[in-house]
Amino acid sequence: MSSPLQIRPYEPADWPAVWALLEPVFRAGETFPHDPGISESEALAAWVEQSQAVMVAVEGAGAVVGTYYLRPNSLALGAHVANAGTVVAEHCRGQGIGSRLCQHSLQEARRLGFRAMQFNLVVSTNTAGIRCWLRNGFAVVGTLPGAFRHSQLGYVDALVMVQGLVDGATP
Repeated sequence: MSSPLQIRPYEPADWPAVWALLEPVFRAGETFPHDPGISESEALAAWVEQSQAVMVAVEGAGAVVGTYYLRPNSLALGAHVANAGTVVAEHCRGQGIGSRLCQHSLQEARRLGFRAMQFNLVVSTNTAGIRCWLRNGFAVVGTLPGAFRHSQLGYVDALVMVQGLVDGATP
């Protein structure tokens, strides 16, 4: 990616571009647990309306090339741990955009007062995502055998990954 990348808050006018990123990923059934037949309105509710923050990565010419959501991982007494989901445009993968979005989401989670970030269901076959999360300070704290029903491979393991956000404290 030769043009500068800006990460900014999602605006409703971004939805068509965000949906264009999400739809092929959800339909593929390889990395996110959403029903591959998810409707656009269901995706909007899941990605935007149920999130505390949604960001988009915009390249210099104005195209949305990535997005992430940030929300509490659990309710009430577990709400101090964040959860996030990230998608990068297929034609932009391998250019560091996922890492930039990850770093931005960690910074935003700290700003919002979260004490840790947890990924509940990192599909074991998503090697690029796992490498990105490890490179950005996440640790694998568990493996869930057969927890993800991959569209091509059947039941595959999923990892639970976590990173503390507060120095010297556990989540």
